[in-house]
Amino acid sequence: MADIHLKEGAEADFVAWFSESNKVLHTAPGFISRRCLKSSDGNYRIIVEHESLETFVRMHKSAEHEKVHPLGRSFMSAEPQRIKFTVLAE
Repeated sequence: MADIHLKEGAEADFVAWFSESNKVLHTAPGFISRRCLKSSDGNYRIIVEHESLETFVRMHKSAEHEKVHPLGRSFMSAEPQRIKFTVLAE
């Protein structure tokens, strides 16, 4: 997960970019899902689900990620605050 802060007025462009970048990143081996959430108090969180930490890291190092990531980052006013979790039970 990553908590993000968007620049003023950037939400619509970020959401459009996010949807388009999912079309590229969903083909990564191990990819399960990637969603952007907005809380009732206006905070944003990205949740990325992969089969393993290894497949997530490979996606982040991929040429596809390198192509789409800079534009997404340009909509943010600060670096994402990342937190990694492991599923314990379903």
